[in-house]
Amino acid sequence: MFGTSSSLPISRRRLLAGASALALTVPVASSARAQSSALSEPPSQPEIAAVRLGLGGKTALYHLPLMLAEQLGYFKAEGLQVELQDHAGGGQVTQALVQGQADVAAGGFEHTIFLRQRGVPCQAFALYGRAPQIVLGVSTRVWPDFHGLYQLRGRRVGVSSLGASTHWLAQVVLARANMASDSVEFVSVGTGLAAVMALREGRVDALSNTDPAISALEFSGQLRVLSDMRSLRGTQDVFGGLMPGGCLYAPQDFVQRHPKTLQALTNAVVRALTWLQTAGPSDLVRVVPETYMQGDRAVYLAAFEKAREGFSPDGLFSEGGVRTAWRAVARYGHRTEALPPVGLSRLFYTNEFTQRAKQRFQT
Repeated sequence: MFGTSSSLPISRRRLLAGASALALTVPVASSARAQSSALSEPPSQPEIAAVRLGLGGKTALYHLPLMLAEQLGYFKAEGLQVELQDHAGGGQVTQALVQGQADVAAGGFEHTIFLRQRGVPCQAFALYGRAPQIVLGVSTRVWPDFHGLYQLRGRRVGVSSLGASTHWLAQVVLARANMASDSVEFVSVGTGLAAVMALREGRVDALSNTDPAISALEFSGQLRVLSDMRSLRGTQDVFGGLMPGGCLYAPQDFVQRHPKTLQALTNAVVRALTWLQTAGPSDLVRVVPETYMQGDRAVYLAAFEKAREGFSPDGLFSEGGVRTAWRAVARYGHRTEALPPVGLSRLFYTNEFTQRAKQRFQT
């Protein structure tokens, strides 16, 4: 049922050599130069310059496009001062949004459906993850030989936070194996190094999380991957179709009252996604802060290559992907009677801002 190749330790010397070779073969800042002509068009003045953007796990590769927009000055170029509010996971992000502590949220698209179920209508307006980019794996120390998900019964499964995408997607994987969500104990462990240490120290027996934490454990042979939603194929295996991942979303009234602000945010994200299309290891090393790499540049670069396919190339939502998310929530979510028909899926997203940004930054 489960493959073994992903659980084998990878030679650190070979990993470092590969990353170094890649860094030498890719021109530095090639993608940034390709966009220089777009700067000649001045951006529209946003209604509000200071934007509070909540996200869970700022250093995770999951949010790489947002970090790039910040580090490369794309938010600033749009006349924005974006405060990236770092939370342990998506559960706290949605709470901050509902309580008015954040203007805009970044996280899994399914949150727009869950929030509407709670009577908080939100709309997603920029997609930066076309796959969930989340992995569920088990500790090889606890299970040198793992045979099936049934072995997780009564065990502790680490997630970034309760209510986050890592939590919900782990529940989806369990449900597909006919296991109730209460058959395991879900434990909030955060992301990054905190998640790595939770598994290494035995505080959890399995982990649902993002890169680079997953790759650090996988490459050291401490984690055996069971479900990998970093790739499009792995996502389709779980959901039966494409499932949108990380995106920007905001309450409906904020979307209606601040269209220029949302356009500025979308411009910055689409520009970062365009940069990513041709970026190589040397570009990442130049831009990504060393602290984000958690002391291991080689693992970070290798993790990026694994996650690369999961980033959206253009920021657009597809109707098929939104329908997949709607069906998944209807099947694995709660209070499904509150969901509208699939034909009304445009309540959850708009491509209006992204299409304008594409005209400006992409050929």
